[in-house]
Amino acid sequence: MKIASGLELVPVTAMAMGKPDNVFPVLLSNAKEAVLVDAGYPGRLEDLIKGFANANVEETLLSTVILTHQDIDHIGGMPGLLRHLGRSVNVLAHELEKPYIQGERRLIKITDELLAGIDHMFPPKVPEQWRRAFKALLESPPRTEVHRIIRGGDKLPYGGGIVVIDTPGHTPGHISLYHLSSKTLIAGDALVVSDGKLKLPAPELAVDYGQAVQSLQVLANYDIERVVCYHGGLYDAPDLKERIAELAETTELTAHAASPQSEQETAR
Repeated sequence: MKIASGLELVPVTAMAMGKPDNVFPVLLSNAKEAVLVDAGYPGRLEDLIKGFANANVEETLLSTVILTHQDIDHIGGMPGLLRHLGRSVNVLAHELEKPYIQGERRLIKITDELLAGIDHMFPPKVPEQWRRAFKALLESPPRTEVHRIIRGGDKLPYGGGIVVIDTPGHTPGHISLYHLSSKTLIAGDALVVSDGKLKLPAPELAVDYGQAVQSLQVLANYDIERVVCYHGGLYDAPDLKERIAELAETTELTAHAASPQSEQETAR
């Protein structure tokens, strides 16, 4: 799905908790190279291949993958993609995310409490085989090597130029990207589109929800004409700038709400 010149969405669909879930990695490309932002769910290589084909981008041009953060639906497609390519690519991520992405530390949201209660999370109709596979995935998640550290303020040459924006809270080192030529915010999980509206992700999905809300304030520094959310896809309604400002000014109570994951990580 073309968003702007050299910027395409690559839809990836997988079953999550017994129902289909769509996520939207982003493909930046020109005649010389291609860069993928996030890699989708594990086991969905076919969707990435289809996305390259639909964008008329040769897989051989892929030089770099930028990972906005450590969650499985963002890093999960990396092992399969690298096996398919038969070569390495440069992987970029924030320094706070690197040890989790590389498997040196357990993914921050996969706690002992989560694993102990996993069986109670599934709807009754979910087959036992799928439950076991999902639990095994959480216990031994995908991993990939990070070759370069990036952080807020870095300007990368890909796609005519993108700026890295620190948007922590969903995870400690979560980043978003601003595509200069198209004025597009690649939000990762800093924002979502749900029921046609631009929203914050659910508080329970954040390591530090208050920080996630406060992170949106930095977006006022950018002239944003459209947002690509990993969950929900494109949002380019006329009220875009006002909506981001409204979300960044969420009530003080919400902005200082801390999730259980944040408290557990602090205690470690």
